[in-house]
Amino acid sequence: MQAAQTGSWKAYMAYSNIQDVEQGSGNVIYVLASNNIYSYNTSDQSIQTFDKTNSLSDCNVSYISYNKYAKRLVIVYSNQNIDLMDDKGEVINISDYYNSSITLDKSINDIYQSAGYAYLSTGFGIVKLNVANAEISDTYNLGFKVNYSYLDSGYLYAASASNGIYRAPTTVNLLDKNNWKRVADYVAKTSDDKGSLIEKVSKANPGGPKYNYFGFMRFYNGNLYTCGGGWNPDKDLMRPGCIQVLKGDEWTEYQDNLQNITGHSYVNLMSMDVDPNDNSHVFASGRIGLYEFKNGKFVKEYNYTNSPLQGAATVQNVSKDYVIVQGLRFDDSSNLWLFNSNSATTSLFELTSENKWNSFHKNIFMNDGRSFDNMTNPFFDSRKLLWFVDDYWGYPALVSYNKSTDKANVIHNFVNQDGTKLTLYYVRCAAEDKENNIWIGTSVGPLMLESSNVTDENPVFQQIKVPRNDGTNYADYLLSGVDITCMAVDGGNRKWFGTNGNGVYLVSSNNIEEVHHFTEDNSKLLSNNIESIAINGTTGEVFFGTDKGLCSYVSDATEAESKMTNQSVYAYPNPVRPDYTGLITVTGLSYNADVKIVTSSGTLIAEGRSNGGLFTWDGNDKNGRRVASGVYMVETATQDGSKGVVCKIAIVN
Repeated sequence: MQAAQTGSWKAYMAYSNIQDVEQGSGNVIYVLASNNIYSYNTSDQSIQTFDKTNSLSDCNVSYISYNKYAKRLVIVYSNQNIDLMDDKGEVINISDYYNSSITLDKSINDIYQSAGYAYLSTGFGIVKLNVANAEISDTYNLGFKVNYSYLDSGYLYAASASNGIYRAPTTVNLLDKNNWKRVADYVAKTSDDKGSLIEKVSKANPGGPKYNYFGFMRFYNGNLYTCGGGWNPDKDLMRPGCIQVLKGDEWTEYQDNLQNITGHSYVNLMSMDVDPNDNSHVFASGRIGLYEFKNGKFVKEYNYTNSPLQGAATVQNVSKDYVIVQGLRFDDSSNLWLFNSNSATTSLFELTSENKWNSFHKNIFMNDGRSFDNMTNPFFDSRKLLWFVDDYWGYPALVSYNKSTDKANVIHNFVNQDGTKLTLYYVRCAAEDKENNIWIGTSVGPLMLESSNVTDENPVFQQIKVPRNDGTNYADYLLSGVDITCMAVDGGNRKWFGTNGNGVYLVSSNNIEEVHHFTEDNSKLLSNNIESIAINGTTGEVFFGTDKGLCSYVSDATEAESKMTNQSVYAYPNPVRPDYTGLITVTGLSYNADVKIVTSSGTLIAEGRSNGGLFTWDGNDKNGRRVASGVYMVETATQDGSKGVVCKIAIVN
């Protein structure tokens, strides 16, 4: 039974790499690990993690420093945002510095604590922060980068690797540059010995994944399978190669650091899939070839030395670091399908369950003397067509392949329903909705290929028109001009669109209503740059892989049940107690079921339709008033007209 409340957020942050520790008050030690924060209490070994979804204002922490006088932890983020957190975990955001419009280098390089103040060494001077009063007291623009600062014998010192060490008496006007004098050559800061603190927290285990990289995700058989991403023909982030799997609340990592075994780079895994006949059997791939795993352990690497896969045609010297397989997918018979990108002689392959390689190479898969450069996001649709997208500016394309006919269709000229040719720089992702339409996410927004036109040689794509409803009869194209990076379809046939710099959009099942637009400013979303989306169809939890880590949102849609029974349908929380103010959720419903909430005497209180298999009620009547204490019936009607009471909800006020 789902425990998380609809509308709630959660972050899944890494804490594996300890970067700094700070002694707090009493027995509490604050730990900066993998650019995230947790606390460890040495007296009871309790651990508390802090992130944007439960307390902090931002992501990607660069520095922490505890002010003993104010009993607050100073938190500096990589974007120069600043939080102050007290011993109770209450956070105050100091946004003035982050939001200031100064054109100077605002980078914060070090923190020095004295009494109730923190001195922040920056790219232009020193910022004096009153930690007790939660405000910036002064800004000393010295005109050079300060690596660290400190107080000694009545002087404030500014140490600069480029300019040397300056100082000024604390009794003079420190805002006046003329009061600062150079007194010595630069000497690197002596690090504090925190060995004993690190030893104390070394056995603490805050959980979480090993890495904060989630460029690819797939929810399969109740588990979230992920790998890091990090490569396309235009960028190479060199993210560590690692498969991370979330099972319930526990993370497991597949064997990594494979470069020690293979003798070449193990980075930027871009795709993975699970054998449908053996969940312990997994393949993953990226620009460094194809990898096989069994029970999380490395089995074999496939490249040009032991398979038909070929190295990249654009790399001068053949290299195992560039055997490009950006997408792979199993079919129902446990045959693995993959595309060898940027190859002079190969393209589409099938690796059968008997470990036999079959090539389906075609000239139609070639452009400029090589196979399509960045074939990603493969999936089989309801017609058993295999789809890929070529996410590359040089040849943006949508590809479908029919094994039964050995026919392929490559779409690279995109025309909308108004006859307008669309200029696309990228086709980044694709998915099939519940009505068997094919959607693609592009650099100009989402496009839809209606199910009846899927097999057309020159298909016309719909740019969904959203009526303005202002009396003009005009309409706008859905998310026109928004760079769509990833997408997923939920149980209610709603479309979740991840974007490049614009957060996440949720569009209704009829495709014309914007249900949500989550950004890092208006929600707990970690970043506006979304790299992947995956959905737990049973619980409705939607996972967002961002460039700052993984978070999730519990939506109000789940996968529908084929049949509703009194045993399969239930409401939570139930009973609804006086202190509960959130949504009441009914789950286990059939698709698009008609739902009514009625009193024991049959009076209608609320009604609507299920999102997939889920319906939510705010506990109010049709006039927006909280209902009285009592037992309320959930009545449903399926699309075929079957009716009945499926569960009851007890309200206690």
